[in-house]
Amino acid sequence: MSVKIFADGANIEEMLKMYESGLVSGFTTNPSLMKKGGVTDYKKFSKEVLSKISEVPVSFEVFSNDLEEMYKEAKEISSWGDNVYVKIPIMTIDRKSTKDLIKKLSDENIKVNVTAIYSIEQIKETVAALNPNTKAYVSVFAGRISDAGYDHMPIMKEAVKICSEKKNALLLWASTREIYNIHQANELGVDIITVPNEMIYKYSKRGTSLEELSYQTVKTFAEDIEKLGFKIL
Repeated sequence: MSVKIFADGANIEEMLKMYESGLVSGFTTNPSLMKKGGVTDYKKFSKEVLSKISEVPVSFEVFSNDLEEMYKEAKEISSWGDNVYVKIPIMTIDRKSTKDLIKKLSDENIKVNVTAIYSIEQIKETVAALNPNTKAYVSVFAGRISDAGYDHMPIMKEAVKICSEKKNALLLWASTREIYNIHQANELGVDIITVPNEMIYKYSKRGTSLEELSYQTVKTFAEDIEKLGFKIL
């Protein structure tokens, strides 16, 4: 597998467990995951993570929707560590493009992770804004694209082509929905895929035969029937 697996979450105990397991090559976080993980102090949490995870990339997102304020936040977040990537959404909540901000940060050698990307046009806009001498992630939400009823594969295939045209623009497959997505990402030549912890654990145990999976399913049903005490006759 050439695609790198990043863990997606905001629970420090789980992050450290993943880090120590050697199953992942980096981490991503976002405000929604921090809310779910019960994080109450963003800077304290981030710096605690970075004090223990310093050898692989970690992405932290800006909070503001004001472009000038986003720039200041990005500069602050970037200063927390050499392995930090600053997550910048492709647009603000009032639909303003962040492409000029992305360009400014990338030109200043700040590593960005451009997030919430869905369309080919957004991918092209992002890659065009990146400085080829600065590392960056282009995060396309493949899982959410398919959730909306679209085929994510043609979009991801085109995204691979677009990102390959600029050095240091790495394509990141976001919002993974199933283990098979990891194989799809690898076959397409995607650089990185973010995967929830529970799915990473499943992936680490891959290779079970289909016949064995059938047996395990029947066995689980039988165990649950026994616990429920159900009878038909």
